[in-house]
Amino acid sequence: MPACGTVKLTETTKARLRSLKIHPRETYEDVVARLTEMAIDREPVDEDLAEQLRQSDADVAAGRLVDFDDVCTELGL
Repeated sequence: MPACGTVKLTETTKARLRSLKIHPRETYEDVVARLTEMAIDREPVDEDLAEQLRQSDADVAAGRLVDFDDVCTELGL
């Protein structure tokens, strides 16, 4: 038998969970299990992507940013 416990939720959180139910009889356990499954990325980050992310972090830290509106203007959007 699975372990059971009590989780305290605000009314706002409970309402959000309720709105995420696929069908009215879906349990909160099922909603939370589905959401946590969606949130966990099981794909490992390959080294190329990891390097790109490190470079992006360095660019942001160094202030090498381009404004979104400037990019759109440059691309004629």
